[in-house]
Amino acid sequence: MKSNSNKKRRSARPGTADTRKRNSKAAPAKRFATASAKVYQGKVEMTRSGSAYIICENRPDNDILVRFSDLNGALNNDKVSVKVTRKNGSREEGVIMKVNERGTKLFMGTIHVKKIFAFVLPDRRYGMVTDIFIPLKDIKGAKDGDRVLCAITDYNDKGYVPAEVKESFGLPQAARSKKNKQEPKAEFRKGRNPIGIITEIISEESLNRVMWQTILLDNGFELEFPKEVLDEAHSYDGKITAEEEKKRRDFRSITTFTIDPVDAKDFDDALSFQHLPNGNYEVGIHIADVSFYMPVNSELDKFAALRATSVYLVDGTLPMLPERLSNELCSLRPNEDKYCFAAVFELDSKGKIYNEWFGRTLIHSKRRFAYEEAQEVIETGVGDLADELGILNRIAHALREDRFKKGSINFDTVEPRFKLDENGQPTAIVLKERKDAHLLIEDYMLLANRRVAFFLSKKTFKSRPIPFPYRVHDLPDLEKLRSFNQFAHQFGLKIDISKPDKIAKSFNEMLVKIKGHSEENILMSLGIRSMAKAIYTTKNIGHYGLGFDFYCHFTSPIRRYPDVLTHRVLAAVLENEGSLYAEAVMENLCKISSEQERKAATAERDSIKFMQALFMKKHIGEKFDGVISGITNFGMFVEIQPDKCEGMIPVKSLGESVEYDENSMTLYRRYTGQSYTLGQKVRVLIKDVSPDRREIDLVLLDEDA
Repeated sequence: MKSNSNKKRRSARPGTADTRKRNSKAAPAKRFATASAKVYQGKVEMTRSGSAYIICENRPDNDILVRFSDLNGALNNDKVSVKVTRKNGSREEGVIMKVNERGTKLFMGTIHVKKIFAFVLPDRRYGMVTDIFIPLKDIKGAKDGDRVLCAITDYNDKGYVPAEVKESFGLPQAARSKKNKQEPKAEFRKGRNPIGIITEIISEESLNRVMWQTILLDNGFELEFPKEVLDEAHSYDGKITAEEEKKRRDFRSITTFTIDPVDAKDFDDALSFQHLPNGNYEVGIHIADVSFYMPVNSELDKFAALRATSVYLVDGTLPMLPERLSNELCSLRPNEDKYCFAAVFELDSKGKIYNEWFGRTLIHSKRRFAYEEAQEVIETGVGDLADELGILNRIAHALREDRFKKGSINFDTVEPRFKLDENGQPTAIVLKERKDAHLLIEDYMLLANRRVAFFLSKKTFKSRPIPFPYRVHDLPDLEKLRSFNQFAHQFGLKIDISKPDKIAKSFNEMLVKIKGHSEENILMSLGIRSMAKAIYTTKNIGHYGLGFDFYCHFTSPIRRYPDVLTHRVLAAVLENEGSLYAEAVMENLCKISSEQERKAATAERDSIKFMQALFMKKHIGEKFDGVISGITNFGMFVEIQPDKCEGMIPVKSLGESVEYDENSMTLYRRYTGQSYTLGQKVRVLIKDVSPDRREIDLVLLDEDA
């Protein structure tokens, strides 16, 4: 889900209300005098026409248009300096002054091999309108039409034209093949094409590995840890020392366990439980003490601050920390003593808090549960720790009920999970169902996060609040909610947008009404898009979606850097060390973490789309029921039932002139008057599937087909 500012600029995804037309052939623009021109820092977003929009963080509602002739070698996702040079109405236009950082290192595409040179036409998703020139000596055995990975060796910023093409200028444009007709129109333009080398010819056997790599690289994640980071991680022997033991509250004799996915390798949270003499219960939320092994400004810390998050793809994980820490030293594995940071509460059966304690602990997990195992114990009341799990589950229900009464929104989205064979090929798609075991862990993590945030919010140093990373979620945009209501009205639904607290209550009521209906997923998805995006910041505005006035991330330091920051600040406060970070430094770390989180989410979605396409490849030619999940001026996106894979029906395949109504997100057949809108049930045929492009091509069928 993109930020609100991105949604104002363009459709973040087919089906959103704002799909503003971008036209590079604008009216004559007013050029600014050189003295008044301003230079901004931003990120390149290419359009199909060849022009680009520069997304500047300090200009969230007004991107800068740069025409192809003014890109000066900049490519999609590059970070650039752009100078505003002219104005066309309210739209400012500019020229790229400098490429500060390249955004993409490897490009996937189709190679075309000619007699004296070759070129790669990158896939649509890169937004490139130029080919990449490949000298014949660098094609590495690739044949015409092969799918390849290509690395740019020279961005050709100075406009060099390779000798091989001087006599054949324009040949690539005429050589477009029919099988490649779905690619964007591109051409070899004099002095504008980067020069590259083929790094891999993509085969069926290598596809999964290549996609894993390119998805991560496309989103700016390095694949390897630097040697100095690995060396530092392996410098720890992991032994519990008597000196450190004295500094911690010892929970090793108290019942402690973990509940995680069956295939999890890193366990960063554990629960301890014991009955108290007064009839209440002590519940400890123990979190891996990553900060113990990662001092400020160490090599591990500097790397983790930049990566900021682990990335979870369908068939693999890119961890934030080396495995020596994430899977060994910091992982709360059963039957091992481990250092933790904990939030410990005295609670009654209704979830009322009587006492709380924060500090460093030493634990020994007695049992590792998979979610499915814990769920069976909860449901049957039989098995290991049945009494403890039963009581913890009842308290969790009370905490959850209280949270929803106070305004928390129940965003219980459907998530696909894939069953893979030994070769990493998807054999089935199952929809992840969240039961009490999942929700139990979630409720105690939420409890720890909000109480730690409240505790730290009251602390000051030199009469100023101590900076730390709040997790905040702004109020929803009323215009987006009005658009959502307009769409929901066709299903006889609406949410009350008169007051913020009424929005949450009526939204939850709507979700209950649509549970199990075909429109549930699309309404949930559009509802989430109408909300703001949660971010990290030192400036607290509360968390609207959860209904909390104070909230932070404390419970997952193995996979999120802000949690490490929270641990450090909490330790400094408890040890009376004052303010650990300057506010500007902490805010910058928050900004990096928010951006990296967005990139990781995009990578995870890309991974799911790839696996869905790989799964649907064996169903080419088959017919399915579906629900229209997205509408754009170039086609309809359809969620295929029952596996929730998404494909597209191009407008041009509908066979007659079609009009797109942006306000109602509807396509109309101009002559027959037939219309198509979000949530509508349709019958489709799987025409073609391209896993490496993450695309499923559909054909619309008659309802009785």
